[in-house]
Amino acid sequence: MARRTIGTLLLMWLVTLGAVLRAQELTKTINIKVFDGKTGKPLVPTGFQVRVDHLTMLHPDWVKANEDGTAELTIPANTHDIALHLAYNDSMDLYVNCDKAKNAFGDVWYLVPQIMAKGTVTENGCAKPKVNEKFKTTAVPGELILFVREKSMIEQMKD
Repeated sequence: MARRTIGTLLLMWLVTLGAVLRAQELTKTINIKVFDGKTGKPLVPTGFQVRVDHLTMLHPDWVKANEDGTAELTIPANTHDIALHLAYNDSMDLYVNCDKAKNAFGDVWYLVPQIMAKGTVTENGCAKPKVNEKFKTTAVPGELILFVREKSMIEQMKD
């Protein structure tokens, strides 16, 4: 009787372990850090919009925000590109990505293989080059560091 119980428990443990390992293979987790493009200070977004592989469906539920302002994005393992829009002030207002010399209002796509292999720090086109040198940072594999800014009054009025 004891042998049968131990055998059953061992089998259940192996099945559970297999399911956990399989689940890890089906997803990837990217750690996200967000900084103000003008000041370099960490920001805490109040909402996330995630798109993958140039599809239109939004996946805000794939992001788990942490108390320290970082976030964990869990995506399907076969995802190649991601685009993020971050909200602020508990509203639908979205930060502007500082990725380009001209700040980006549309989707900016980030390569998942690059993020997972080396980490990615986006360009900061929101601050002057001299200021940018003060808050340079590096990313570790699996980490995406974004520089953003709030919309200006003129940009808000256009919306």
